[in-house]
Amino acid sequence: MSGIQKMSGHPAVVALSLMIVALSVLLCVVLLAPGRDRQGKEQQKRTPMPQAAEKKAPQPKLPAYTFPKGGTELFPQYQLVALYGTPSSTRMGALGEQPLAESVARARALSDQYQQYSTETIWPAFEIIATIASATPTADGNYSRELDVAELRPWIDGAKEAGMYVILDLQPGRTDFLTQAKLYESLLLEPHVGLALDPEWRLLPNQVHLKQIGSVGAAEINSVAAWLADLTRRHNLPQKAFLLHQFRLSMITDRVQLDTSHKELAYIIQMDGNGAQSTKLTTWRTILADPPARMQFGWKNFYDEDHPVLSPEATMQLDPKPWYVSYQ
Repeated sequence: MSGIQKMSGHPAVVALSLMIVALSVLLCVVLLAPGRDRQGKEQQKRTPMPQAAEKKAPQPKLPAYTFPKGGTELFPQYQLVALYGTPSSTRMGALGEQPLAESVARARALSDQYQQYSTETIWPAFEIIATIASATPTADGNYSRELDVAELRPWIDGAKEAGMYVILDLQPGRTDFLTQAKLYESLLLEPHVGLALDPEWRLLPNQVHLKQIGSVGAAEINSVAAWLADLTRRHNLPQKAFLLHQFRLSMITDRVQLDTSHKELAYIIQMDGNGAQSTKLTTWRTILADPPARMQFGWKNFYDEDHPVLSPEATMQLDPKPWYVSYQ
């Protein structure tokens, strides 16, 4: 028989046993309950309640850069009138004949002379020779001296501050246009900077400047256009001027194969021959024949080599009207 059955015959013992059991249960409750509470608090400290992930406010999207008189396309709202040259030389054009501030003032004054003959906005500009053709081999053997970005940067920034446009001109010698264009990517990321290719100074491996007139094929031009259009699109930049110099048909071979489909680019062929005006007009008509789609045309005035130099009024009377005019 169990012990409980033995005690059932003694009421006092049974009552005492029950009291002891009750006290034991109460003691366990008192002793164990605080421990569990402490354990629960410690557990809460170790595993805090999950909170909802913090939501970051969306960053405002910066508006696309617009040109000074509005819009993000060059033509037909704007016509460009530019000083041509390089900051490092007083002999290569009007731009380098004076310091930056004076060049800004000169370009503005020149564009003001054109405004009275145009219903579009005349936009003053610089065309800066960034890579300069050399008659002798350069250190890398390509017959082209590439100016440092740091040397050009003050002119890029100064033009931007003055509300002017800039076109970087490449004279690549024995290298290719795309290789040189990529050297100036940081400058071409600026919304007011376009690009010019000068085939006169694009040599074959056995040619030298001033002995031969260079040339470039449409395929090489198209590769530069595609790269520049992609750069413009990826960085949400406004349309860029894409300028091709030409005074002989042979300077751009397979011209009919030019790809002018990139909406990010404003295509221009500039007739940049010099000399007697009768000769220049003949060249002008030759260059204008069978133009590629979406191609506009430009004209260059030479202060020293033209006979005579066309006035702004006479320049604007050319047929068709030039959308880009530069002065060397």
